[in-house]
Amino acid sequence: MNGIYLALIGFVVFFFGYRFYSKYIAEKVYKLDPNFKTPAHEYKDGVDFVPTNKFVLWGHHFTSVAGAAPIVGPAIAVYWGWLPAFLWVILGTVFAAGVHDSGTLFLSVRNKGQSVGTLAHKLIGQRAKILFLFIILILVLMVNAVFAWVIANLFINNPASILPVFIQIPLAIWIGYHVYKRSGSMLLPSLAALAVMYGTAILTSYVPALQIDVVSYLGGEGATSAFGLDTTSMAFLIWILILMVYLYFASTLPVWKLLQPRDFINSHQLILGLVILYLGLFLTTPEVTAPMTNPAANDTPWFPILFITVACGAISGFHGLISSGTSSKQLSNEKDVRFVGYLGSIGEGLLAVIAIIAVVTFFNSESEFLGFYSDFSAAGGGLNVFVDGAAVLATGVGIPESVAATIVAVIIVSFAATSLDSAVRLMRYIIAELGMEYNVKSITSKHSATTLAVVASTILVLLPGDRGLGSGGYLLWPLFGTMNQLLAGISLLLLSIYLGRKGRNILPALIPMGFIMVMTLYAMYLQVFTQWAPWAAQSDWLLFILGAVVFVFAIWIVLTAISVLRKEKDNKLKNVS
Repeated sequence: MNGIYLALIGFVVFFFGYRFYSKYIAEKVYKLDPNFKTPAHEYKDGVDFVPTNKFVLWGHHFTSVAGAAPIVGPAIAVYWGWLPAFLWVILGTVFAAGVHDSGTLFLSVRNKGQSVGTLAHKLIGQRAKILFLFIILILVLMVNAVFAWVIANLFINNPASILPVFIQIPLAIWIGYHVYKRSGSMLLPSLAALAVMYGTAILTSYVPALQIDVVSYLGGEGATSAFGLDTTSMAFLIWILILMVYLYFASTLPVWKLLQPRDFINSHQLILGLVILYLGLFLTTPEVTAPMTNPAANDTPWFPILFITVACGAISGFHGLISSGTSSKQLSNEKDVRFVGYLGSIGEGLLAVIAIIAVVTFFNSESEFLGFYSDFSAAGGGLNVFVDGAAVLATGVGIPESVAATIVAVIIVSFAATSLDSAVRLMRYIIAELGMEYNVKSITSKHSATTLAVVASTILVLLPGDRGLGSGGYLLWPLFGTMNQLLAGISLLLLSIYLGRKGRNILPALIPMGFIMVMTLYAMYLQVFTQWAPWAAQSDWLLFILGAVVFVFAIWIVLTAISVLRKEKDNKLKNVS
C-alpha cells in the first residue's frame, strides 16, 4: 500500500472532526461566550496574563504541546504494526485530544486562569488537589529532565543545528519588542526570522567551521576531559548547564518578550516542516513496507500499552497543563478556545501521522523493518528512524538529505525547547502554589520557585545511569506514559464534573475519560505489579515504589470524585423531594 493513502485518510478524518465535531463541542457543550471577560483581560499584568491574538496564541500552544513526543510515541508504537498506531492517532485526536485540550482551556478560562491542579480542589476537594499536584510535579520534572537530555544529545550529534537554534533567541526577543512596544505585525518578522534560521541551517550543513562541535573542541571523541569525564560526557554537561541557565531566564521573562514570538516562529517552522514532508510524500509516493499488524510483537502486549505509548498525537495530559497553565492566561476571547485548543490537537495529529508514515515507508522491505523492530526495547530507536525517514521524504522537494537532516534536528530541538520553557514555567507555578498551601513563603516568589525548578531538573538529568552521564531522567521515564495519560484522564474527569454541574452534556468528556482511565490504570497495574515488582524478573525498586504510590493516588482521586458526585446527586434528590 502507498503511504499517500494513510495521509489522505488522516486529512479527511481531521477535517470532518474539526469542521463538525469541534463546532458541536464549542457551541452545544461548552457554549463559548464571546462576551465573557477572560483572565487575560481581568488579571492583565504584562508578564503571564497577556491578551494575545489567536493566531499568535495558537502558535505558542501548538509548539508547546508538540515537542518531540508526537514523533517519538508513534515511531515506537509501529512496533505492533502501523494499523493500531494509525487508528489511535486519528480517532484519539478527534474524540479525545480535541475535547481534552479545548476542555481544559475552557475550564481554566472560566476559573480565573487556574491550573487543573488547583481546579481539582474546587471540583473534588483539598485532598485530591494535593495528590493531583504531586502527580503533575513528578510528570513535569520528568519532562524537563528527558527533554533536556534529548536537546543536549541532538546538539552533540548534530552540531550543524546549534547555530540556527541559537540565532532564533535574539530574533524572537527583537520581534517581541517590535510587536508589543511598537504595535507592529508579528507575521512578516517571524517569517523573516524563519528564513534566517533555515538559511543558517543550509550554511552550517556545508561549512564545518560554523558547526559548534564541542566534542571536537575538547579533543575529539574518546579523549579524556576534565573531572575524569570523556569528551562526549563533558560536552553533554556543558550543554545541560547552558540550557538550564537559558531556561531560568526564558521561564521568568514576560511571555511577550520571548515565549510568544519564539513559539510563533516555531509554529511557522512546524507548518513549513509539515508542508515539506507531506509534499515530499506525494512526490516520492513511497510504499508502506511495515506490516499492518505484527504478530511477532508478543513480548509487550499492545493492549493496553499502545495507549500509553502514543500519548501526544492522540491525547496527552501534558496538553492540559499547557492549556490551563499558560494558554488560558493569554486567551483574548473565549470563542478562540476552539481554534487554539481543538485545532492545536489537530495539528499535532498531523505531525503524528507523518511520523508514522516516515517510519513505515523508510525500510526497503518488511523483513528489514522487522529486523530493526526486533523487540519492544529496540523500538526505542524509532526517533532516529523518523529523522532518516523524514530526510528521505524531504528529498522529494529537492532538499539535499544532509540539509534535511539538519533542518529536522532544528525542528525537534526548537519544539523540545518550547515544551521545556513552558514546563519550567508550569513547575514554577506548582512550586509556588505548594509553598502557599504549606505556608513556605521562601519558595512562593517567581525567582525562588524558578530556581528550585531549574536546580531540581538539573540534578535529575545529571544523575548517572545505564545511558551514562545525564541519564537520570530515564530512571523515571518508564512512568511517563502512564502518569501522562493518568493526568489526561483526571483532567477529563474534572471537565465532566464541571459540565455536569452546569447541566451540559457530559458524554463527550465522560466517554474518553472512562476509556483513558481504564487503559491507563490497567497498563500501570501491569507495569508496577508484574514488571517492576520485587518478585518480577526485571524488578526495579524505584519504579515500583513511585509507581505504586501514584497508582494508589490515582485510585484515591477517582474514588473521591465518585463520592463527591454521589453526594451532589443525593442533595439534588433531597431538594426535589
